[in-house]
Amino acid sequence: MKISKNLLSNSKGIFQFIFLLLAFFNSNSIVAQFTIPEKPSFQTSVYDYANVLSASEKSQLEEKLIRYSDSTTTQIVVITIETLKGEDIGILAPKWGQEWGIGGTSKDDNGVIILLAKAQKKIWISPGYGLEDRLTAGIGGEIIRNIIIPEFKAGSYYKGLDKGADAIFDVFKGKYKGERKQTKGKKFPILPFIFIVVIVLILISRNKRGGGGNSGNNSGGGPSLLDVIILSNLGRSSGGGFGGFGGGSSGGGGGFGGGFGGGGFSGGGSGGSW
Repeated sequence: MKISKNLLSNSKGIFQFIFLLLAFFNSNSIVAQFTIPEKPSFQTSVYDYANVLSASEKSQLEEKLIRYSDSTTTQIVVITIETLKGEDIGILAPKWGQEWGIGGTSKDDNGVIILLAKAQKKIWISPGYGLEDRLTAGIGGEIIRNIIIPEFKAGSYYKGLDKGADAIFDVFKGKYKGERKQTKGKKFPILPFIFIVVIVLILISRNKRGGGGNSGNNSGGGPSLLDVIILSNLGRSSGGGFGGFGGGSSGGGGGFGGGFGGGGFSGGGSGGSW
């Protein structure tokens, strides 16, 4: 499936709008229990909230990712959590990246978030807009399946994350050799598909609002569809405002020199479990 860069660029806002809509409907159907922590004042490359890394392992991985960012401006951030608390890791990871604004610059959208959920034994790699054409879902899936998960199964979170980071470096250098062969085919008419998805979501939203007097658990009914559209236009807002995450790992390395640059995420990526 071939999609022109121009089409992807023009569709950027539409993709973000759909991602926010999906997150909105997901949060309406299941009461979200996981709270994304406030963007830390000390912005670095590893946040080991689940304590799966030793102090030395965390320091080595952190310094490695910071050095890579210093030389390329691409920010790769590893976050580990104890549990998803019912959240979909494929929605939580890019949402987290968007909230924190992970990425060297908002212009380049060159951030990557690697989210690991210890209890569910799940991992997700989500690239920012500017890296989606290189770190595709297929390549990300190969890295998870062939490089990261075997190390996790062998008992080393550090080796899995460290080797996974090396593979991502190789992808961006053009050195990574994937296992899948590219097949030529007709271009997929993606814009009509996006239009249909938006129409369906709008109809669902109207049906929900017109449902009348059901149980009162939904006090206030959540944000309206208009609110979601406005949020989509905010784009790369990386402000915090999500409280309540204690502990974790803020000390140790030198952190990203200029902090997170405000990169944007569309909701893509790839994941796996072990």
